Amino acid sequence: MASPTTQVYPIVWHNDRVLLIDQTRLPNEYAVVEIKCCEDMARAIKTMIVRGAPAIGVAAAYGMYLGARETQTTDRDIFLNQLLEVAQLLRQTRPTAVNLFWAISRMLKTAHETLGSVEQLKASLLETAQAIQLEDLQTCQMIGDRGLEVLPANPAKLCLLTYCNTGALATAGYGTALGVVRSAWRTGRLARVYASETRPRLQGAKLTAWECVQDRIPVTLITDNMAAHCMKQGLIDAVVVGADRIAANGDTANKIGTYSLALVAKAHNVPFFVAAPLSTIDFELPNGSEIPIEERHPSEIYQIGETVICPPGIEFYNPAFDVTPAELITAIITEKGAMQPQELQQLQFKVSA
Repeated sequence: MASPTTQVYPIVWHNDRVLLIDQTRLPNEYAVVEIKCCEDMARAIKTMIVRGAPAIGVAAAYGMYLGARETQTTDRDIFLNQLLEVAQLLRQTRPTAVNLFWAISRMLKTAHETLGSVEQLKASLLETAQAIQLEDLQTCQMIGDRGLEVLPANPAKLCLLTYCNTGALATAGYGTALGVVRSAWRTGRLARVYASETRPRLQGAKLTAWECVQDRIPVTLITDNMAAHCMKQGLIDAVVVGADRIAANGDTANKIGTYSLALVAKAHNVPFFVAAPLSTIDFELPNGSEIPIEERHPSEIYQIGETVICPPGIEFYNPAFDVTPAELITAIITEKGAMQPQELQQLQFKVSA
């Protein structure tokens, strides 16, 4: 039996401010950034000091409160109008992760439904942000345990391949796909996790590997183009990835490279699981073709650190995400259990009812 996991909390509310682990500095430096206002939170989300769809949602919720706290008026209508401006600022940071928009909508709903003075509205917004954070932590722990129910029964100890970073750093704590890995490790079902480096920002190499080292989980780092070879060699029993947005039909947007990994898994008959909270499902989008794909600065491609790795005079294309078709996904693991992608439509009916 593995030893208990070390808990990492990337977002902490402390002394009337938000403390963020600066994920752009890991693994070489563990640094904490203090966030005291909404603009600083928006900047932290955009520059990926905080990243990962669930963590972005939690950060946005606190950003909404910080923006509300900065509002000086005592007039309810003026306050609500200014809160809409705060929401718009935060919405513009990262277009793909639906948790961002979900959290902002929930905060706006809280503000409109809370009765009383502006100060009471502000207090209610802080309570809601803290509730979103706690709920996400509990949700991730449930996702991890639900994942154990669908992982292959054989071998007794599994080798799992994961992509990007979907652990405690990407959530309120514990993780989604890496939460499944953690639960497997905690219950003695994990032999090893293979972490794909995840170009161009190397979240697998920098962040997932760092988390595994903290928890003493056996981890092997591979480059992104090694996955097919590893599967052909029989080294991988299942793939578990996260999601930034899931369409109603099960098409899933995740870090660029996930789609090709799903194709490789299909070719080698390796189960391919998506682990994500229900809040990541966007029932307003019928399929993945309508998921907005963020494009990031080309410097992520043409340099590593301060070193430029390609010649001048060329063009660049740097989408941060791709969409994996539902038919390539074995199951989607949520806090309510694992389900086939086509079963999401039934879940939508239950949620709306």
